[in-house]
Amino acid sequence: MGGIEDEDKVPFEEALNKAGFGLYSYSLISVSGLVVIALVCTAYGNTIIIPTSACELETTTAQRGILAAAPVVGLIIGGVLWGYLADVFGRRLTLIISLISSAAVNALASISVNWIMLMILQFIATLLSSGQYSMAMTMLSESVPMIKRNIVVLLVGSIFLLAQGVMAILAIPIIPLTFSYELPTLGIFWNSWRTLLLVYSAPSILSALWLFFMYESPKFLFAKGREIEVLNILKKIHRLNNLGSKSEYNVQSFVVETTTNSGSKSAKEHILPLFKSPLLKNTIILTILFVFQQVGSFQVWLPTITNQLVEILDTGEGSNLTLCSILRSSINAPPDPDAVPCSLNITSLLIVLAVGAVQSATNTIISLVINRTGRRNMMMFIAAFCGLCGIIVNLVPNAIGSAVMFFLFLIGIVNIGLYTAMAVALFPTYLRALAVAFTMTGSRISAFASVQILNQLLESNCEVGFYVFSAIFASSAGIAIFLANDRRP
Repeated sequence: MGGIEDEDKVPFEEALNKAGFGLYSYSLISVSGLVVIALVCTAYGNTIIIPTSACELETTTAQRGILAAAPVVGLIIGGVLWGYLADVFGRRLTLIISLISSAAVNALASISVNWIMLMILQFIATLLSSGQYSMAMTMLSESVPMIKRNIVVLLVGSIFLLAQGVMAILAIPIIPLTFSYELPTLGIFWNSWRTLLLVYSAPSILSALWLFFMYESPKFLFAKGREIEVLNILKKIHRLNNLGSKSEYNVQSFVVETTTNSGSKSAKEHILPLFKSPLLKNTIILTILFVFQQVGSFQVWLPTITNQLVEILDTGEGSNLTLCSILRSSINAPPDPDAVPCSLNITSLLIVLAVGAVQSATNTIISLVINRTGRRNMMMFIAAFCGLCGIIVNLVPNAIGSAVMFFLFLIGIVNIGLYTAMAVALFPTYLRALAVAFTMTGSRISAFASVQILNQLLESNCEVGFYVFSAIFASSAGIAIFLANDRRP
């Protein structure tokens, strides 16, 4: 009898492995991907909204820079807070609240009467959505077998990279529309960019509804000492993952693990372990890596850059110019009388989609080889290669060649997924969501400054922008070397 009890009593990770990988796992991957798309539509939708709303809101270059940076401030302020709430109250509930509240505020932004109101509402919406990426990634990684963890996190990272392309797909049929209906009560005109902003709230609502049918992270509940709930959830996951099979889930109890943290802690006690040995080193290195991840600043202005590139090339000029020279020519070029004012060229939106598709495909390929190369080695190679491509953008006197170097530089954004996967692996369960959110906050703080600076440099000294930001990103390869080599023999 005692032998049976010992057999049924297993460590948590083994119990999770016994639950298998199947229908529930695929559903969780899908909803995590939709959550990531929801975050991008809320936090980065302004990359398309800013240029298309410029005529009605009469925004200047400086005001457009502030509009682009405001959501970044929301990401900075809210990221760590949502990570803490997820570690205290659970991933699923916190995520649902975040999705519903951010969708409501983002939809409200569609009736903004001026650029200041738009900025404030988008800041609040992003503040409410700022923890969605880290919470979704954490919940996913804690609900699948360890052997699948790297792959699923990187696959959802691929969806994150494709999300800007999804935004472009949603924008293509809407932005060129010329309808304009007056709303006299508000003193505004309902038009295409307002409609698009409303559409960008839909993924958040769909994600929240989907999550109602999912289960809380079993690893989170186990860390809280709620073993009965964990067993019930793992049995349900096993049943869904093994549809058509008569195999039973035979785990009855868990081996007590010293890492289990079931006691409630104050916020200070919860955060302090990140800044003490042995976690301090990893906290510092990963935060620096996120700070040096400067590709995202260019990603914010990608629709604007591709629009200016296409407009100049459509005139038949600029084929022997670098990308920066083309951007300067676009600023000085007279407006096209046949074009819809403040609309984005359809070709430029298709390029945005293509860039996202290439980034996503690259990330998927990485997920297939990551166990052989190791996350650390892969992130070092990507930073060095893509950073070099960013520097070369200024040295290729050919429009297509220079643009290709720029798009190769943008592939460097895949490192965000690698950094996240590394953070998930290096930090314990009871700190994981907070650790991912905290280290990502470093990226957001630097992005706030970078987006503003790059906005000015693209008009005044584009070459400096590429040299400086590309060199910073390339140098992160030297920082990553201090992380443990996780390459499997």
